[in-house]
Amino acid sequence: MESRETRVLNVSWRIRSIRGVHKPSPQVAFAAVLAVVGIVGLVIWGKVSKPLTLQDADVPLSLPENGEVDPRFQFLSAFQTARIPKAPRFDPPLGTEHSALVYNAQKFWEMNNKRGGHHTGDDLNGIGGMNTDLGDPVFATADGLVIYAGEPSPGWGNLVVIAHKTADGRTLHSMYAHLHRIRVSIGSLVARGGKIGSVGTANGYYPAHLHFEMRASDGVDIGAGYAMFPLNRLDPMGTLNSLRNAAADDLSPSPLGKLLRK
Repeated sequence: MESRETRVLNVSWRIRSIRGVHKPSPQVAFAAVLAVVGIVGLVIWGKVSKPLTLQDADVPLSLPENGEVDPRFQFLSAFQTARIPKAPRFDPPLGTEHSALVYNAQKFWEMNNKRGGHHTGDDLNGIGGMNTDLGDPVFATADGLVIYAGEPSPGWGNLVVIAHKTADGRTLHSMYAHLHRIRVSIGSLVARGGKIGSVGTANGYYPAHLHFEMRASDGVDIGAGYAMFPLNRLDPMGTLNSLRNAAADDLSPSPLGKLLRK
């Protein structure tokens, strides 16, 4: 028969044994805490977010849910970048392929004290001046992908931005502003020489002319028409001349244009 002291020792040993079996190790305790935190995080995420769809994969993170373009932070997606066609040749956007019947009323980077900065593009006009070129066709300067088509502000009026990939792999953008009409839509491919719009006045803000820019960029940055620093702006006509890649008397159409017409 067990003595009282023996029974007390046996009970004490059993208690210590049970505690030893059920007491979790530090690693197990840490894993349990992580699991709880993960479950709570998933619950919260499910309440404040919506499931992603296939379409969300092609939407830049900066694009608001209402679909309006934020011109400050609109970068191209990988899918858009992959769709930009090679542009083996560049031509002027107004007049003829040699820019005949056109004059430059305000050249790139000329200082305009009234506007408070340097001009970020070229103001191209028909030779008649004033509103004689209102409604004249505006052409895509090279094969490209339309990445913006709309009216970012009353001062800009209707505006189109086209992305191009040069023969050496660079991505350049051409911008056409103050248009009277827009004839292309976002996401469409356009060929060099294709009509993308017509010369306008930006809702009557200016006499009719085409504000034309060339930029080294990977996103839709509308910006301002006058600035103190060039940033990604390039000399428009100088850039076109350096990328023409054709003889002076070569008026051949774009091969991409033939494909798009089929």
